[in-house]
Amino acid sequence: MAALRRTLHLASLAAAARRAVAGSLADSCLADRRLWDKLPAQPRQGSAGTFDWFFGYEEAQGLLLPLLQEAPAACPPRVLDVGCGTSSLCTGLYTKCPHPVGVLGVDSSPVAVAHMNSLLEGGQGQTPLCPGHPASRLHFMQANALNLQPVASSGSFHLVLDKGTWDALAQAALPGAYQLLSECLRVLSPGGTLIQFSDEDPDVRLPCLEQGSQGCTVSVQELGPFGGITYFAYLVQSSN
Repeated sequence: MAALRRTLHLASLAAAARRAVAGSLADSCLADRRLWDKLPAQPRQGSAGTFDWFFGYEEAQGLLLPLLQEAPAACPPRVLDVGCGTSSLCTGLYTKCPHPVGVLGVDSSPVAVAHMNSLLEGGQGQTPLCPGHPASRLHFMQANALNLQPVASSGSFHLVLDKGTWDALAQAALPGAYQLLSECLRVLSPGGTLIQFSDEDPDVRLPCLEQGSQGCTVSVQELGPFGGITYFAYLVQSSN
């Protein structure tokens, strides 16, 4: 039953991608970078200049902000958004979090990264983004989510976000999704939290996370419904 649900879930995601991107890439795998290269040119949903799968920052802030408040007071918490695309998660944290926070968004698509840097800096006549706290920082970099070594050292992030990136990689092959999980856990600081946002059922996702993150605490919270769809936040907390 779990395997059937995974198949139906991935088929649903692929159909959504085909609706979002017309033309020769309509049948692309969700892990195909060319698909995400084309998305910045598509009409936006939600906040100006951003495109969100599932939902955006406004729907997630109630979960994210308390976790950031729990960070050690010695230095601002660092947040990594893996496979950020042109989502509003990074920009929302940067502009609306009242506490100092350092945010890094990484994506394999140079087009998406360039778009988000332009949004941050106020390119094409736009107003530059203003931080919610003077000490907050936001950066976007191109990186391979399966090998974050060039941009993220081990244990360097208090919070790691994955909104749909596991789902995209799992559509191609589960080993890639497990490698993503391994990298996310590597860069997580002791006591830090990885959050995977998805609409995949817990009876499908939880066994995968428990298998791939032994020694960590795995839990799930229900989010929504948003637009009539119930989503889930899968939390993987590293040991201290």
